[in-house]
Amino acid sequence: MDEPTKPATKQHKILLVEDDDALASVYQTRLQAEGFDVKRVPNGEDALAGALEYRPDLIVLDVMMPKVSGFDVLDILRNTPETAKVKVVMLTALSQDSDKERAQSLGADDYLVKSQVVIADVVERIKHHLTV
Repeated sequence: MDEPTKPATKQHKILLVEDDDALASVYQTRLQAEGFDVKRVPNGEDALAGALEYRPDLIVLDVMMPKVSGFDVLDILRNTPETAKVKVVMLTALSQDSDKERAQSLGADDYLVKSQVVIADVVERIKHHLTV
């Protein structure tokens, strides 16, 4: 007897905010391979516009970027009704406890230091927050 086909699960949308093209490309490719719909923007200014237009389920947010920092983006996202509840995973080179505490005080859902994680860790944290 044939198995009934499962209805297609909703494809989670991820907004990847990363100014390093090479790194962004690696993450975008991996996340798409994991079944996510990924939109990448290179800076904080575009992240704010992208969050409103694209309506992501989760934002992977770099901190040190041109124009608007990730901390400022997070602060604005949390204070904008349309984006206040979006999951935000900070992915940064900043490893100081003070930076992590700042991200948490601004409402980050997770804080990952680039030098301390591999891409599989990041994917795992994303899936955890989206409960995929």
